[in-house]
Parts: sequence; structure tokens; C-alpha cells
Amino acid sequence: MPSTIADIRKDYKLQSLSEKDAAPDAIVQFNTWWQEAIQSEIDEVNAMTLATASADGIPAARIVLLKGFDDRGFVFFTNYESFKGMQLAENPRACLVFFWKELERQVRITGLVEKVSDAESDAYFNSRPEGSRIGAWASPQSQVIESREWLQEREKTYAKDFSGKPLQRPAHWGGYRVKPVTIEFWQGRPSRLHDRLQYTLEGNNEWKIERLAP
Repeated sequence: MPSTIADIRKDYKLQSLSEKDAAPDAIVQFNTWWQEAIQSEIDEVNAMTLATASADGIPAARIVLLKGFDDRGFVFFTNYESFKGMQLAENPRACLVFFWKELERQVRITGLVEKVSDAESDAYFNSRPEGSRIGAWASPQSQVIESREWLQEREKTYAKDFSGKPLQRPAHWGGYRVKPVTIEFWQGRPSRLHDRLQYTLEGNNEWKIERLAP
């Protein structure tokens, strides 16, 4: 049992990350690590930290869930009127961080943010459980509310209003796509001499790979 916070430490020894083994394309490399994370049965493998900032540079971070990725970027869904939504409206840039401690790995994605199409948002919204869809209507996300009971009453009201009717997506709810500019892959190594490979997207849509000091 560590006696102080400073005594809490772990030496990382599971794997390594070399340039010769890394894919030339950052999304391909992410997919490789993603599949290995899935196979490792990590709990909530799609949980990621989303960092945003207001126009004047005040940062905020929270955990959200990845709901898709491809060559265009990384997608999550939320209330557009939430605090994160307001920051993204002011400053459409973000950073995502995955930490898969079971594999001693991190992935950090920095990029520009855009809303996904209405069709993409509709398709994902319609795939959600009914309770989650009602919740998107009932919760004025990030706003101050008077009590838990107030929220539960709104949930009941919307459930009654939508009973027997199509539960369409509210206009204030939908998806964002983080279009990566840089992606860093971090593999823990012994003695804190970690492997860090940074991919930077260049003007010709090719990725430049560089090793960073740990």
C-alpha cells in the first residue's frame, strides 16, 4: 500500500511501438489499436476525454463516448446547447484522449470540429433506446435546474406526449466530427521511456510520422 500519492507508480512493460511496425496512415494505425482494445474486452473501450475551449481560451474537459470513426474523423453525439456545444460554436477545435490502461496505451487526437449531417444524426438517434431518446428531449443539458424531481417530471411529460407517436430527434441534439490534424500514439515503456509516435496530416493528405521524447 503506497504511503503517499508520490509513491503510486507503475512500470509499463507490456508492449512497444516502433516506426517499422506503425502503419503509414494514422486512421489505419488507430483501427489496429482499436481492434486490439476491443479484443481485450476493456470496459467502455469507447470512453474518451473531450477537451474544448471557449473563444477566450478557457478550457473544459469531460468524458464522452466515441460512436464512429473513419477517414473523415471521430464522431460523438451530444446536446448542441450544452456547455461543450457552446464552446465548440465559439471555437470549433477539440482534443480527444483515449486511455486504455489495460494495454498501457494512450491515443491523443487534435483537430477541427464540424457537425455531422442531419441524416447521420437522425440515424444514430433512432438507434438509441427509447429512454435515451426521451432523455434528449427532457434534459436542458448543462443548465441549472431546480431539482432531480423537476427533471423526472419533464421525463414523464415527454414520455406521455410521445406515447404512440414517432420519437424524432430534437433539433438541439446531434453529432460532431473531430477531423484530425495530429494523432499521437503513446505506448508505456519501462523507466518512463515511453514510445510516442506523432502523425501530422500534411497538405497532400499524407501523414508525417515523428518520434517524440517521452
